[in-house]
Amino acid sequence: MHNPTLKKIAEMLGTSVSTVSRALQHHPDISEPTRIKVAELAQMLDYEPNANAVHLRTKKSKLLGLMVPTISNYFYDSFISAIEEEGRKKGYSIMILQSGNDPSVELENLKLFRQNRITGLFACITPLTDDLSGFSKMKELDIPVIFFDKVPDKEGLYKVCLADEQAASIAAETIVRKKKKKVLALFGDTHLSITQKRSAAFVKYFVENSPATQVTVAHALSSEEARLKAIEYFSKTPAPDTVFCMSDEILIGVIKAVQEMNLSYPDALSLIAISNGFIPKLFSPEITYVETSGNKLGKLAFTQMMNRIAGDNNETESSVEAVLVEGGSI
Repeated sequence: MHNPTLKKIAEMLGTSVSTVSRALQHHPDISEPTRIKVAELAQMLDYEPNANAVHLRTKKSKLLGLMVPTISNYFYDSFISAIEEEGRKKGYSIMILQSGNDPSVELENLKLFRQNRITGLFACITPLTDDLSGFSKMKELDIPVIFFDKVPDKEGLYKVCLADEQAASIAAETIVRKKKKKVLALFGDTHLSITQKRSAAFVKYFVENSPATQVTVAHALSSEEARLKAIEYFSKTPAPDTVFCMSDEILIGVIKAVQEMNLSYPDALSLIAISNGFIPKLFSPEITYVETSGNKLGKLAFTQMMNRIAGDNNETESSVEAVLVEGGSI
């Protein structure tokens, strides 16, 4: 049942709308057994206060929701900064919630966003998100959702992404141009479309342009897994002459492994990553990377959100171009 009303709950319980309303507000005139029955049915029907739903459908609250896996990530931090900066210019406030990559927390966050009467939502889904019903409910309430970075595979949704295939191809082209022969390519969670796109494009480039290059693909779900995976391959004979890191998170783990094993780059090992740009510049020599800017993605996402709110629903998917930033690691 979609958007159950007080009237519907009252009908199902054989009582009045005012009784249901007061029961949900814990009014002292309503008996405990009645309050319990009303609360249980409301919870079962996923009831939300109708006033909020009406407000969402008919007014502009000037409050936008933003859901990320974690705030303690430079890419998401720069994305959030861009959204806040652009929102401030237009008079919008931003409500930010973290999912912790937990689908159950994601669903709770969606409910909180609805209850707080947001006008639109920017959402980066978890690797395990397969139920989009919570997002579909936003659509039923005329709340536009812009998915960013980690997005669902489903067609017809509004998405802003980095140019994932382009970024991976640029990294592969750089490795071939530098005449590297044995490459370890570390990617993230295989469930994510961002991983699938980047790994497919990376491998395809070598197949079509440098089939003699030995490319080993491995996956890591965290910096620590990336560290352990890198140490494993660094210990083999022959060891890779180049490591490609799909993300900043993986790059951090690889750098730790390089330091632990007292390896030097670019002499003993070459490094290249897809990055927002902050982490590579912390090291000397700086890491060569393909820039995928969280700030640029945030600005694009905000522009798309304003278009959706204004009623322009034509463009469903757009992306930020990737560029190579030369360092001294390859």
